[in-house]
Amino acid sequence: SHKSSKREWKPLEDHSCTDVPWLLLFILFCIGMGFICGFSIATGAAARLLSGYDSYGNICGQKNVKVEGIVNSGLDLTQKKYVFFLDPCNIDLVHQRIKSIALCVSACPRKELKTLADIQKFAETNGSTLCSYELQPSEYTTDPRAAKLCPKYPVPESAPIPFFHRCAPVNISCYAKFAEALITFVSDSSVLHRLISGVMTSKEIIMGLCLLSLVLSMSLMVIIRYISRVLVWILTILVIVGSLGGTGVLWWLYAKQRISASAVETQIAKDNLQALLIYAISATVFTVILFLIMLIMRKRVALTIALFHVAGKVFIHLPLLVFQPFWTFFVLILFWTYWITVLLFLGTTGKHPVPNEEGFVEFRMVGPLKYMWWYHIVGLIWISEFILACQQMTVAGAVVTYYFTREKRNLPFTPILASVNRLVCYHLGTVAKGSFIITLVKIPRMILMYIHTQLKGKENACARCMLKACICCLWCLEKCLTYLNQNAYTATAINSTNFCTSAKDAFVILVENALRVAAINTVGDFMLFLGKVLIVCSTGLAGIMLLNYQRDYTIWVLPLIIVCLFAFLVAHCFLSIYEMVVDVLFLCFAIDTKYNDGSPGREFYMDKVLMEFVENSRKSMKEAGRGGGAEGRELKPMVGADEE
Repeated sequence: SHKSSKREWKPLEDHSCTDVPWLLLFILFCIGMGFICGFSIATGAAARLLSGYDSYGNICGQKNVKVEGIVNSGLDLTQKKYVFFLDPCNIDLVHQRIKSIALCVSACPRKELKTLADIQKFAETNGSTLCSYELQPSEYTTDPRAAKLCPKYPVPESAPIPFFHRCAPVNISCYAKFAEALITFVSDSSVLHRLISGVMTSKEIIMGLCLLSLVLSMSLMVIIRYISRVLVWILTILVIVGSLGGTGVLWWLYAKQRISASAVETQIAKDNLQALLIYAISATVFTVILFLIMLIMRKRVALTIALFHVAGKVFIHLPLLVFQPFWTFFVLILFWTYWITVLLFLGTTGKHPVPNEEGFVEFRMVGPLKYMWWYHIVGLIWISEFILACQQMTVAGAVVTYYFTREKRNLPFTPILASVNRLVCYHLGTVAKGSFIITLVKIPRMILMYIHTQLKGKENACARCMLKACICCLWCLEKCLTYLNQNAYTATAINSTNFCTSAKDAFVILVENALRVAAINTVGDFMLFLGKVLIVCSTGLAGIMLLNYQRDYTIWVLPLIIVCLFAFLVAHCFLSIYEMVVDVLFLCFAIDTKYNDGSPGREFYMDKVLMEFVENSRKSMKEAGRGGGAEGRELKPMVGADEE
């Protein structure tokens, strides 16, 4: 029939394993990630991270081994369980660490100590020596070395950080330098306190509003099919009014200027007049083009509305789809927690204590182990992308099952679980390969962004501009690949073919329906964007109404910002699932219209709503004869069956 259909699409007929080598590669990679974790724990990083260590390489709370050439190393510190920094506010912003001598002490100073005498008294009463190990408490006020070996006073009131055994100043203003960005805002810590207390007093309201945004997002998923037509009309009217209004205003200004300019014959007035004329003409051209596009697209907008309608039905048949973002989010959080923990371990890994310039101990990675960082970072991107791709594959599998099951009564009990099962048994390799391709584009983009931030101060405008352009190109490439991947996963779910074959097949179908793809992606995305705006605005409004009752005793700017951000995130997660469903349905629809024509033995799989759309297209094509332009080319495969 078609050149491109060398291989017929056989929905859900056979299942075979796809891209097994890639799955093996991914498993090997994950074993490597596990090895990094095991290695950092084995080299004592976990103990150093949790118990803390002093500047001489001793781990607090245990007996230590002597390090060659370092004084005060190899001490028995079983009684001294907390790390205390002599100058905790001296923070090195470049290396993100505290530049200060660290000691192990038996208790953190729970009240401010203003002088050396206070420090001596604290040491005698609490048995906690805050000066370096070589000084006895009795020598604090007499020994000349005390200035260097004792803490900088006043010593701020400190409390141990839970689980991490480090004394941290209670008053946050100490770290104002660290948060340089916030300094103007937090210069007076009472503002910060008021803001935090504002969040704390209205925490019930914040929780309630976050819940409201969740409920709104879920209900919007069901309602959107009924209001999709209205949304499209709103969008169309906005575009028409906007473009006509803009053009009208420009011509009116031109006419007005022309009348007044005839009186004043200056060069500036002439230039302005010419500029206005150019603007007005270009705006007119733009409006005309826009109208032509809308004229061409109007039939395809009908398809978008039909697809949105069917997507709404999908959510009623597969209610578990709504909870898909929760699982993904939960798994991602688990993985990120693990990743950050191992990252902290890596920060303190290294068998070899190395003396630095000041004669204190640092733990450094030696030899090839330095590159474990890079491996770990690639792991973050690849595995995160893999988890997101698993979500796409699960959604695609479930929607494909729904679309290509003629009797909806015969659907499996939970198509989602059936889809997860298929993914785990057959298609993990495909998902690993797809996510690896995205990773390959993401890493160079991140490296370039890092270089770009490093060049901030250097005034090399040309280089920065080129970098910006490269970053933009990579970003666009990443977006296109993500879209293609999504369709490749759908093709894999239908046909059980390898990633590359699936991507090629899906690409052919998308190119054949290029105009429809454009319509669905522009109009559909805008409708979903309106949905997000709707959710954020409703939540924000409810927030203003509720927080208004508390306006006398709390600042409610911050709670409102938190709520709106949360509402946007939630809406984005849910509506991106909706977008996925629409994309999958479109590919299924395109395949359906390509290989079936409604004749006996080649019946359509599609829903009534889409069937109506096809019937209308055929009617309009009959009326237009065979010269239906693009529409004629697109629906050719179905014209043969026009015998109703």
